[in-house]
Amino acid sequence: MNNNPSEAELRSQKFEHALVLETARVTEAAALAASSWVGMGDKNAVDGAGTTAMREVLGSLNIRGTVVIGEGEMDEAPMLYIGEKLGQGEYEVDIAVDPVEGTTVTAKGLPNGIAVIALSEKGGLMHAPDCYMEKLVVPPPAANKVSLDYSIAENLRIIAESLERDVDDLLVTILDRERHADHIRQIREAGARVKLIGDGDVIASLAVAVRGSGVHCLMGSGGAPEGVLSAAAMKCLGGHIQGKFIAEDDAQRERFRQMGVEEGRIYKTHELAPGNEIVFSATGITSGDLLYGVRRFGGGARTHTLVMGHATRVVRFIDTVHLEDDGARVTVRI
Repeated sequence: MNNNPSEAELRSQKFEHALVLETARVTEAAALAASSWVGMGDKNAVDGAGTTAMREVLGSLNIRGTVVIGEGEMDEAPMLYIGEKLGQGEYEVDIAVDPVEGTTVTAKGLPNGIAVIALSEKGGLMHAPDCYMEKLVVPPPAANKVSLDYSIAENLRIIAESLERDVDDLLVTILDRERHADHIRQIREAGARVKLIGDGDVIASLAVAVRGSGVHCLMGSGGAPEGVLSAAAMKCLGGHIQGKFIAEDDAQRERFRQMGVEEGRIYKTHELAPGNEIVFSATGITSGDLLYGVRRFGGGARTHTLVMGHATRVVRFIDTVHLEDDGARVTVRI
């Protein structure tokens, strides 16, 4: 433990002390709002409710924020669009949000719907284009040992060796998409098992970095913005992500050029989330691998949140009871 922190370290700690629990309020509000639409079959209503609630609470924080990862460009999204300014407070921040990761699974009442956000000092989160990214996420013992340039079999061997187990002990999470058929074949041929998910590779990345979740790696392509959110989480947890941006046409390649993004280059955790002052929060909407979903009772609800800061090196699981109606009471239980 550093008993004589530098001025920069003290500044980072002040930033996180001021915003970590406030960030949890943001995702709790989004999760509570979106939970009203769980299982109702309307993913747009799920997303709209979460986005509206998240924007309202963000605007109340002591920040001057710019959305760098959001719900789309200004002409594509009514709220939390890329470049949107929020707040008139003290701390100048970049904001990465996904008010509801897993709108489809939430609308269907399936597991692992979450509300998620990351904040950093200006420039602390990469402004990623809205495209696909080839990803590799591994737990802390395998950090900086694997590479997207290696074969799947070689990466699995390295992960297994780092965790002091055999390859056939590993469980690999991957999005259930036709484009991943070859990945799945190679993972199984190497001897590892596969966990297919419908949506939600941020919560899947978190599970990789938390011991006891039962999953050991995430592979395959998903959204690049979610890759930045995952990198912020890995920065706090000590896990590791690598990503390659994938351009599907010349228009995306031009977008890459404008944003200074290199197609085919491997971007690592510290490049996707280079900040020293990073806070991250995720609240469950539907129960899943790491987080309970919103559990409602008469007059209120209970939420489960993972919130953490990079500089303060604190990871919190917060179980919160919200008494929403006048006169609501609850018998608190574990």
